[in-house]
Amino acid sequence: MANVTSVGELERLKTLHNGEKQPLTFSDAEFERRLSGLRSIMAEKDLDAVILTSYQNIKYYSDFLFTYFGRSYALVVTQQESITITANIDAGMPWRTSYGDNIVYTDWKRDNFYYALQEALNRQGISAKRIGVEDDTVPTMQRKALQDTFPDAELLDVSQAAMRQRMIKSAEEIEVIKHGARIGDIGGEAIKAAIREGITEYEVALIGVEAMTHEIAKTFPDREVRDTWVWFQSGINTDGAHNWATTRKLQRGDLLSLNCFPMTSGYYTALERTLTLGQPDARTLELWKANVEVHEAGLELIKPGAVCKDIAHELNEIFIGHGLLSNRTFGYGHSFGVLSHYYGREAGLELREDIDTVLEPGMVVSMEPMITVMEGEPGAGGYREHDILVVGEDGAENITKFPYGPEHNIIDA
Repeated sequence: MANVTSVGELERLKTLHNGEKQPLTFSDAEFERRLSGLRSIMAEKDLDAVILTSYQNIKYYSDFLFTYFGRSYALVVTQQESITITANIDAGMPWRTSYGDNIVYTDWKRDNFYYALQEALNRQGISAKRIGVEDDTVPTMQRKALQDTFPDAELLDVSQAAMRQRMIKSAEEIEVIKHGARIGDIGGEAIKAAIREGITEYEVALIGVEAMTHEIAKTFPDREVRDTWVWFQSGINTDGAHNWATTRKLQRGDLLSLNCFPMTSGYYTALERTLTLGQPDARTLELWKANVEVHEAGLELIKPGAVCKDIAHELNEIFIGHGLLSNRTFGYGHSFGVLSHYYGREAGLELREDIDTVLEPGMVVSMEPMITVMEGEPGAGGYREHDILVVGEDGAENITKFPYGPEHNIIDA
């Protein structure tokens, strides 16, 4: 290594092939399948290159999941190469844990990230005239910087086409998702065993996270262990689906909401269940059973050929019959894949009234009806059940095994 005496002598870009490539979540053939799909999109749109900047697409096409901390990341894909662009702070880890090549940019000069993007194309002799970008996640300032970096290129959106590709899961992806559902069940059992009067929400959540994390490490020993979490809610804190655990202590008579989210190499799965600590009152039991009725009806409706909005409308009729339609808090389900609570989304595959996507084999969706009754009303709180289904050729496989409903989840501890 040369003796550097000033910051001005430090290099703008680095090649940090430090160590050896590690086993990835999926096979080389799987990543080539994904990249081939993206390259087909490029050919259809007559694109010379694609610059992906979202968590979900960088992870999907390379297996690398970055940590932002104020620095930009990218995956540059051409018909010949795929190259991750990563920050020097991560050293050789992105190269070790990704499919394809890697260019590291340093902090020593402003706009080194964009300089690295140029280098990724220059090294291939590409003078791009049409570049794909992700308009659904690229901020205005970054899009302007991309345009300034490639002033002679037209920037075109690929986010929606890439999302449609991600919506159909391969056999390897479905295997990872099935493991996630199994691990979520393990977290649920650990939580259920820990529920008692006086324990706090956050203590219960920690127990679930620990149980799932150990199983993730056992199942995926070559991958990073990160981002698994639990939302365990009680009493009024059950009213929202995304309410974090608090220091509230559980009390007999509480309505409870168990929500496990094992993150298996960036792949999100979930287990969500309504429970009570002690016997529920009559109205709580009535509301709970009504939501279970919708849940079971929804499980039957998920099949190839079903239309997302039609499922939502049919389930609405059941809630209307119970006088509970206005108590719904969100859509009836969503797609699974590379996502978390802070990244990723396949908005074209949600069970809502404004989505006309037709379910196809290889799609993975949840059924998760939820209603909320406001504080002060009989049965106050939130009720939610959540199962994950893999759509096949003739029906759908429910890969969630943790039981639901009052017959199984009234805790008498």
